[in-house]
Order: sequence, then structure tokens, then C-alpha cells
Amino acid sequence: MLNAYDWRADRLVRLDTAVEHGPACWIDLVSPTAEEAAALETLTGIDLPSRDEMDDVEPSARLYAEDGGVFMIAAVATDLETHDPVKTPVSFILKGGRLVTVRYGQPRAFPVFIAHATNKPGERLATGESIMLGLIEAIIDRYADALEAKGVELEGISRLIFRKRDPRAMESHNLQSVIQDIGRAGDFLALIRESLSSLQRLLAYHAALSASRAPGKADREARQTLRLMQRDAAALSELSISMSSKVTFLMDATLGLINLEQNQIIKIFSVAAVALLPPTLIASIYGMNFDVMPELHWRYGYPAAVGAMVLSAALPYFYFRKKRWL
Repeated sequence: MLNAYDWRADRLVRLDTAVEHGPACWIDLVSPTAEEAAALETLTGIDLPSRDEMDDVEPSARLYAEDGGVFMIAAVATDLETHDPVKTPVSFILKGGRLVTVRYGQPRAFPVFIAHATNKPGERLATGESIMLGLIEAIIDRYADALEAKGVELEGISRLIFRKRDPRAMESHNLQSVIQDIGRAGDFLALIRESLSSLQRLLAYHAALSASRAPGKADREARQTLRLMQRDAAALSELSISMSSKVTFLMDATLGLINLEQNQIIKIFSVAAVALLPPTLIASIYGMNFDVMPELHWRYGYPAAVGAMVLSAALPYFYFRKKRWL
């Protein structure tokens, strides 16, 4: 799908017809077909990267200049509200003051940015560079909100593990569910950290290109915006690392609690076996089939044997309770 936008009357305006794509300052290509990609290459003179090229992990393959255009590819995390977030490559191509984006996913930052820029007058977005910086800023803001929400979730898990007093809350099946939540949080943070690292490389590359241009008011503003976004991305990356350490700590604590619960179960079985050993011994003795047994014809032999078994089981039980082994 091909969408085109231009800056008109202090707003970003979507262009409806293909004829109008010529003056567009931003062309957004979403999961393009071969025909759409070929048409856009003919219109703009840009050799669009393929999906395989966008997935290349080498920095030199993601950040390069070619035929008068600057190609910058970042890995952007999507579906952050679900239990299965994924990353998708997004290409930012600057050529002749125009921005072309190529993406195969739906990062929420894009519709949020478009809704803000098309409905509310504000910062001038007349160039492709300013639109690209606005999109990246929206992506970073999205990550900040997602990390804040994940921090609240981890705080809830921490309270469940360390402060919950309801014994049923600490049953092993609940702890297994907690492990799944912690594992998903770890995957989430690794995805965010990888995406932030990709954005930091992109911003550093663009900053180096901007520094090589002749200074001007617009360039100074762009460089200032770049520095702010680089600091924000670095701060969020450090936050994700700190949260990853907390995830590791919570995982270790949860596994420790499961081991303690299992040890408690084994201890109960061991104590029960020891407590039942004397009654078993008494029952075994009086279960022997010898002709000469003093208590064999004793009138009170049966109740005495039962009483001895109960007493021999009760004494170890109370002894273990007194020692707080139970």
C-alpha cells in the first residue's frame, strides 16, 4: 500500500491520487507489492531495498548513501501491547528533500505521528528530514511508554513474590505462571534494547551527515533535535538494561521459591516416614506367626498394640513440632 503526504496549511495532508505523488514530501510504502515498488522507483529514481536487504544485520548494509540518496534502516518493535511483540525493519530514505519509508509492519508510532501531524498545527514538517525525525521521536516516545508499563508489571510480579501473604498465591502452579510472565518480560526488554541500539546507530549516522553540511538555522535545529533524541534513546537503553537485571533477579527468586516449596514437600514426606516407622515396627512384630508369643492370648493385647502404635507415632510428631521441623 502506498500513501503520500505533503505539508500544506501548517498541516500534514494526505494526497489521494497517484498523480499528486510527485510533490509529496513523504511517501510511505507499507508491505509493497512488486508493482508498487517498481512504480515508486520510476517516480523517485530510488532503488528501493528488498525485504532481505532490510533484514541484513550488518551496519554497512543498513546505513549507506547511494545515487544521491541516504538509506537508513532501523529495526522497530511492533505489537508491544501483546504477549508476542516482534521487530520489523523500516527503511528511511532521504533524497532531494523527500522522505520515502518502506516498512513491512505496523508500528503504532506511525499512525500516532500521522494523526498528530494531520490534525493539529504545530512544528513545521515541510522537509523529509523533519518528518523522519518526527517519526523516530514518536517511536522513542512509544518505547518510553512501553517500558513504563513493563516496569509497573514487574513491580506487580515483585510484590507477588516477596510481599504476598496468601499461601495459595505461592503454589507451584502460580509460580510457573510467574516464570512465564518474567520470561516474556525478558524477551520484551531484549527486543526493545535491540531496537534502541538500531535507532542509536541510525541517529549517529544521520548526525554525522548533518555535521558535514553547511550550517544553517534549520540544520542547527535538526542537530539539536538529533542530540536530544540520542540522549533519550541512550537513557531508555540504560533503563532497559536495568530492568533486565531486575528480570534476572526475579527469575532467580522465583526458581528459589519453587525449590524451597519442593524441599518442604520432601521434608514432610521424610518426617512422615520417620513418624510411621515405630508403628510399622510394632505391627510387624505382632504380625509374626510364632506359636509362642507372650501377648498372643492376652485379653488386652489388641488395644495395647494399637495404643502403642498410636503413641509411637504421636511422640515423634510432637517432637518434630517442638523442634519446628514441621
